[in-house]
Amino acid sequence: MTELRQRMDDAMVLRGFAPRTRETYLACVAGLAKHYHRPPDQLDAEQIQSYLLHLITEKRLAYASVNQAACACRFLFGTVLQQRKIWLDIPMAKVPKRLPVVLSREDIGRLFAACGTLRTRTVLMTTYAAGLRVSEVCALHVSDIESAPDRMCLKVRQGKGGQDRYTLLSPRLLETLRLYWQTSRPRPWLFPNKAGDGPMNDQTAQRMYRAACEAAGLANAAGIHTLRHSFATHLLEAGVDLHTIQRLLGHGHISTTLRYLHLARNRLTGTTSPLELLDSVPA
Repeated sequence: MTELRQRMDDAMVLRGFAPRTRETYLACVAGLAKHYHRPPDQLDAEQIQSYLLHLITEKRLAYASVNQAACACRFLFGTVLQQRKIWLDIPMAKVPKRLPVVLSREDIGRLFAACGTLRTRTVLMTTYAAGLRVSEVCALHVSDIESAPDRMCLKVRQGKGGQDRYTLLSPRLLETLRLYWQTSRPRPWLFPNKAGDGPMNDQTAQRMYRAACEAAGLANAAGIHTLRHSFATHLLEAGVDLHTIQRLLGHGHISTTLRYLHLARNRLTGTTSPLELLDSVPA
């Protein structure tokens, strides 16, 4: 590890950045250095802007991915190198806001039925039933299942932003987890990797989801995060209030949860058009 890379990583550790964020930022800066074949601290603002444009026009990365690279560069130049002038000249793109994909209850049922193994079904069912991020479901420990009748919850350790929280443990999910435990006896991780010396990789869970979607004939089901979006939307359609959903999802701000109002069909299709409120309408 170069001195600059170590300095950047140390600065992120001091500020409590999540390991995944640190890894992403370091990879972004490494990509910048590789592009110019020069250490990043020898570059100027114009070169950084040119590189970000290269990511958009030639690499065809999504604006959200380009903004990750921009944030990494901002952290390097603004915090580590204290070059505020360059920091100010690193632009952030406006990311188009699109509604996430949500599966219907029928589609969720088809997905679980199409799972090739009990392990796959348990992973996907846990993700949906508890509204977990893929990193959260992979990191679950067996001890995080609190199945006492007066508890019935899952503990999520160090979720996004380093926050612990509790979420739902469905009785139906508990049945599946017990069956999975009887056949696999995992420990300490609920879903260990093949070697058994660590948690399952996020990409493994993604591949499980996509394989199940293909088997179920769900062509436009996006990634495994769709199960989390579906969890929130289905709760909202069932009448659960937004603040409860916010706590279950671990959102820091209610504004993040509010977008599910746009996805709940009964909130939209169940609304009476003002046309129906008129006393008379010409035929």
